[in-house]
Amino acid sequence: MAAAAGVVLLVAGCGSNGGSDDAGSGGSSSAGAASAGASGGSGAGGGEELSADDVKQEIETAATGAGLQQDAKADQVPAGTEQCMVMWNADGKKAADPKKSYDETVAALGKEGWQTGQSIDQAGTTIKSLSKGTWMLKAHNMGALKLVMFIATDAKPACAEALKVAGPPKTS
Repeated sequence: MAAAAGVVLLVAGCGSNGGSDDAGSGGSSSAGAASAGASGGSGAGGGEELSADDVKQEIETAATGAGLQQDAKADQVPAGTEQCMVMWNADGKKAADPKKSYDETVAALGKEGWQTGQSIDQAGTTIKSLSKGTWMLKAHNMGALKLVMFIATDAKPACAEALKVAGPPKTS
């Protein structure tokens, strides 16, 4: 789970900058998340506001439909951020082909209105940024580790503050 903790720090530290993962950006503060939410509105989601439960359900439906099973021992979101953050970790060892399932999950999310942003492929790891409404989603596939995870955060100002106060998720 140490790898998952490192990824979560990456997401929590700079994942709310509107989908930009440029190395020169130096990360993002909660102000960046707030401005992303203010300018993003809920346009990509067809006008509706998504709740954390909605986001979790969309990820779960897409992932299980692609052959992934949720890891029952996965890390949980920090206390106080349950309405602002969703973590869905797959048990990649149970998937016949974790990369194929990851790709199918991302494609299924796209069909649900998630807009694909930047994609990073490096050393067998793929991280794709998606967004819908005020939600930013980072989809991770760490091939050699058979680790597939989806971490979404809401960029609304109240959530940006809650995430800042709570800090990164605790690892088991």
